[in-house]
Amino acid sequence: MDFFWECFAVFQKGGPVMYLILACSLIVAAIGVERYLYYRQMKGDMPDLVAKITPALESRDWESSLEICRQTGGVAAMVAAKGIQYFQRGAWHVESVLEGEASLAVAGLKANLSHLDTIVTIAPLLGLLGTVIGMIGSFSVMNIKSGQPLAITGGVGEALVATASGLCVATFAMVVYSYFNHRLDSMITDIEKICVLLLGQVRQEKHHETA
Repeated sequence: MDFFWECFAVFQKGGPVMYLILACSLIVAAIGVERYLYYRQMKGDMPDLVAKITPALESRDWESSLEICRQTGGVAAMVAAKGIQYFQRGAWHVESVLEGEASLAVAGLKANLSHLDTIVTIAPLLGLLGTVIGMIGSFSVMNIKSGQPLAITGGVGEALVATASGLCVATFAMVVYSYFNHRLDSMITDIEKICVLLLGQVRQEKHHETA
């Protein structure tokens, strides 16, 4: 309990800007939890999907391929399922369909990540603003209480709390952003792999139909 009150006292010393920095940290945490749950749902088992769907595509068993996508789940399987469905309906321009579906899927994966990038930039600036405001107050105290150097040194020390807090939040946001950006790249690669696999079989089917 004492630790909590000590942290609260330090927080108050940072000034009103600390509430904005706290809001930034809460936003980062909320986005982190939301993206983690969403990415876990969208990941799917890519090796299992490729292993199962490849023989089905090679045998031109489109119904089985579609069922495999539905059972496997994940963003790559969802994109492939859309392409197969359109192909079954007689749409030969599957490449444009897959491109559109992949773009929508990637947009969903990128959602909210730009907010993390913004917080990485703005949190240190908020901390600097809090420090500047605190130092202005410290110099004002010194002007009033001349001959008391401890007034300004203590005030500067308190003002630096804001800068330290802003840097901590920015570091936290950068770590979260980098983690999800890495997972985003991995899932985009999965989408590209399944699209290449599907398009290769579609082109063979087109060639078979026109031969």
